[in-house]
Amino acid sequence: MITVEKATPEKFRSIFSKIQSVIVGGKEASILILVAILARGHVLIEDIPGVGKTLLAHALARATNLSFSRIQCTPDILPSDMIGFSLYDINTGLSKYMKGAVMSNIVLVDEINRASPKSQSCLLEVMEEYQATVDGVTHKVPLPFTVIATQNPIEYVGTSPLPEAQLDRFMLRFSLGYPTNEQEIEMLGRFKSENPLDGIVPDLEQNELAACQKYVDELEVSAAVRKYIVAVVRRTREHPQVQLGASPRSELALMRASMALAFLKGENFVSPDDVKALAKPVLSHRIILSSRAASRHNAEASNAIIDDVLKSVPVPTR
Repeated sequence: MITVEKATPEKFRSIFSKIQSVIVGGKEASILILVAILARGHVLIEDIPGVGKTLLAHALARATNLSFSRIQCTPDILPSDMIGFSLYDINTGLSKYMKGAVMSNIVLVDEINRASPKSQSCLLEVMEEYQATVDGVTHKVPLPFTVIATQNPIEYVGTSPLPEAQLDRFMLRFSLGYPTNEQEIEMLGRFKSENPLDGIVPDLEQNELAACQKYVDELEVSAAVRKYIVAVVRRTREHPQVQLGASPRSELALMRASMALAFLKGENFVSPDDVKALAKPVLSHRIILSSRAASRHNAEASNAIIDDVLKSVPVPTR
């Protein structure tokens, strides 16, 4: 369980509180989404309908004062709806770029697995290189830039499963789960007369977020911790129930996410505990299970394998 509220720097403690004023429960999810934006990563929220996936993305955008756009995926959505298109101006004889929904700081791609493979693939470039190419012309997305995608893991009709190349571009995958009985009662009270989302006042400017991201970049990651990260990732490739282990990109994601978590904990170095806390959300969606283990991307089975891996890799000491 990831808990950092007491040590979190003041600005982000305030943002966390604002998100929690909307999302009843889901503390770990709120922390993970802050980890992603500090580490310049993307998030895949995989859960059943109605638990607050979309609301979490809206709350983050409101609390951080970042531009926000939403892509509601359907089977007939086009790549041009996402990344934009060129419009010919008959008066000037020139083509003008019409911005797509990805030209925002936070982009919510709702029900991403309901988009066609062609539309899904147009996000590959923008998620990795922070740019979109339209008619041979490259357009940079505004920074900071984070994609928050959602999908329902139990719905199969009219969906296209995300390919491994797409999954590997998400720094974190997590779910919110059902709230407790007390939390559901509290939720009814909060939303009885108005939406708490409307009361969120931004508490962070873009230049402040950029400064925090730069600070995260400079946090110490010792040689021992780097070796530990590599050992954990490499061990996923050796597990008997894994057909394809985590990629080298996942090592970078695990290190950067651990640096962001250390920042939120008020520390200036990354510890093995930070790595262990984030191993499941960073690695579980990046491994392909063998047919003996479960279906290719079974979250519960993948998490169990990550537990095995963490137990088998020696933890470095100071």
